[in-house]
Order: sequence, then structure tokens, then C-alpha cells
Amino acid sequence: MVKVSSSDVIAILRKFEAAGDENVPRHVSMLQITNPTPTNTLVGFRFAKRQYYILYDDTAEDDVDFVLDQVHSHKQDVIGDVIENPNDHLTTYALPYHGKEVYLFAVKSPKTRLDLELSERFPDISRSTWQKHVKAGHITVNGEVQTSPKADIIKSDAIAVAIPDATDFSESTLPIVYIDDNVVVINKPIGVLSHSKGAMNDEFTVASFFARYSTYNADTNRPGIVHRLDRDTSGIMIGARNAETATLLQKQFADRKTKKTYMAIVDGIPKLAKAQIDLPIGRNPSAPSTFRVDVKGKAALTTYEVLASTKTNALVRLQPRTGRTHQLRVHMKYIGTPIKGDKVYGKESDRLYLHAASLEITIPEGDRRTFEAPIPTAFTDIFPEAK
Repeated sequence: MVKVSSSDVIAILRKFEAAGDENVPRHVSMLQITNPTPTNTLVGFRFAKRQYYILYDDTAEDDVDFVLDQVHSHKQDVIGDVIENPNDHLTTYALPYHGKEVYLFAVKSPKTRLDLELSERFPDISRSTWQKHVKAGHITVNGEVQTSPKADIIKSDAIAVAIPDATDFSESTLPIVYIDDNVVVINKPIGVLSHSKGAMNDEFTVASFFARYSTYNADTNRPGIVHRLDRDTSGIMIGARNAETATLLQKQFADRKTKKTYMAIVDGIPKLAKAQIDLPIGRNPSAPSTFRVDVKGKAALTTYEVLASTKTNALVRLQPRTGRTHQLRVHMKYIGTPIKGDKVYGKESDRLYLHAASLEITIPEGDRRTFEAPIPTAFTDIFPEAK
């Protein structure tokens, strides 16, 4: 019988490039030594949360089936791979160690996560999408619905996929302000997403509507989209009907060559009737889906002007010079007058009183245009002068 220590195991693992210099003998556990035949020694052990076997045998002659037989003599139902010798340009398995030939066998767990198995069986669909399908109850394992992507399964389990047909939005529409061969401009109502956040989507979005008119990003969840409005913001959105137009429009947004004007009703009255807010904005680490004024954030510039006021509210015109996420909402919150109905940065109401009233932009053929969306009646009910 060959004497084998944890130090020997680590040394052999390093030779097979299964362990690094940072690994030490104490990382090896559950060492078991047996002799399948009088001429060899089999070492079983755990390393890095995985079961391995090392076979000392000078007679195996690189025969993988023979090595497997020796491993199965210790545990009959074990599955896994004999690891190739990484130091040989030919495909060999034996590796010399202290005058003996050794082989390394890495055990594969018969169990795997459901989402991993699905992404392996259906590689055209991402793992994150499979996780959503599982949670939605679209997957059964051995005839039972499984809603945990982490559920342990084995290869022989019967997995059935029942993904419902996509909702038909062909009858859903949005108000078109302008359309030609290159752009489509809409007046987005509140409550409509600009685009879905993943492959699974069961609601009508601006992108769903643009898909009827655009070849740009047609195979994604963002056809035609070149900029966004928050779900609760209404007003002007422009879409690109082809890739060339998308490039032209996106460059203008990136280079700040567009002029965007919003109308908002805020809670409270700004101290200054007209001002410029030049404060950087960054993600709020304590609530990652929200943003805040942050000296380490990205530059953000907003100008505002109070157009009318009551004792409790003000009608303001907002013009963002940059396009940070939630910029107007964060800036107005910072100066003490959050936008009315902002359930994230202010107080909830019947709607978010933020409306993209106009967009000035150059469309193909060098035509500079200003597109406008009428002020919603919810605004004019409070401030008739907003018309």
C-alpha cells in the first residue's frame, strides 16, 4: 500500500492544475485509502467542496475504462471524469509522481440546480429567463410544478416546459404625434413602460408599439427605443424606425443636442422663481433602484421656472440639460419641492405630475423639429393657465 498524505494530495492536484499555490494540505478532508487490487492504491478525498479520487497504478497504461473500474470498486454509482494530464501536448491521463503513475478522477454530483439544467438543455434561452419561468410556474419536474430555480434535480428527472403564448397586443395602440419613414413620435400615457426589463413580458409597452414600425433592434425587447420616460411620466417619446436614424438620434441625446421641456406640479413652492440646479446624481446604495444627489455621482444639470402657484403647489417648467435617471425627480426633491404624486421621492397621489411637453431634435434630412404633447387635464384642473 502506498502511503499518501494530504500534502501528497495537494501536490498532485497542483500538477493537474486543479489546485493553486494558495491551497494547503488542510484544505483536503475525508481522506480514505483503499487497494482495489494488490498492485494499486485508490485515494478518495474532498477538496473545494468536491469529491475526488487519485489512483496510483503503474499498469493502467492510460486506460480510462480501467481507471473508472477502480473508482467504481469503491463507489459503484459514482459519475465523473478522468482529468487529462495538462503537461502533455497529447491527450494522456497518467502523470508521474514520486516514481509512480497517478490518475485524477473528479466526481460530478448527480444533482444540479433546475435553472442550470434548463439553460444547459435549452442554451438559446438565458438562465435568468429560465429562473423567471420557473418562478411563474411554467416548469414541472416529474409531473409537479416546481417554483424554485434552486431546486435540486438529477438528469433522469422528467422536466416539462409549458410557457404560455405571448399576450396579443395587436389591438393596443398609442397616440401618434408624428410619423415618417425614419421616426415615429408618440404622446405616451402614464402607466406605460418604455420597454420591458427582460425577455419575459406580459404587458403592453412603448417598445411593443414601436415594433410595428421599426426594424431597429427588432429582435430585442427594445425595438425602436432611443430614449426612455419613466412609467409614470407622460408625454413625448421619439422612436427610430431604422438603425441609421437610431444612431443619429442617440448621438444627439448623448451630445446634449436635444432640447427637452417638461411641465410639472410640485408640492410646495421653490424659494427662487427661476434657477439652475447643478448637482451630480448617483445611485442610492441603501435603495439601489433609486437615486440621490451625490458628490461622487454623474454631472446633472436642470433649469426650472415657476409659472404659477397656489398656497400648496407650484406649476414649473423643467428643462434637463443632461439625461440622468430620475434627474428631475431627484433635483426637485433636493430643493424641497418634490414632484406631486412622486411615490418614491415625495408623496403618492392620483398620478405623477410630470409631463414631457416638448422635444426639439433633428430628424433625418437635417430637419430640426419640435414635437409637442398637450398638457394633461389633470394639470389644467389645478392650473388652468397650463393650457
